[in-house]
Amino acid sequence: MIMAQGTLLKRGVEAGQSAYSEGRLAKMIEEQSAKLPSDVFLWAAGGSMIASLVFQLAGDHRKSTFVGQWAPALLILGLYNKLVKLHGSE
Repeated sequence: MIMAQGTLLKRGVEAGQSAYSEGRLAKMIEEQSAKLPSDVFLWAAGGSMIASLVFQLAGDHRKSTFVGQWAPALLILGLYNKLVKLHGSE
């Protein structure tokens, strides 16, 4: 750990600072997604679960599975959005 800190300090990185920074694309995406309320992702995930249930009850199991798999991705995007809002991109 001490050697790693020494290496970072030699590169001009101060203590407590990361040696790597976000790219332009990541910063642009984070700026735009920060404008969305975090609960949008929660409602979208809930909507995909309800749509999946509707497809399942209608007997279309392929669509049900496809739409149902959106929920975890939407929840992860919501979590990422929340973390960026709380801690920033640095």
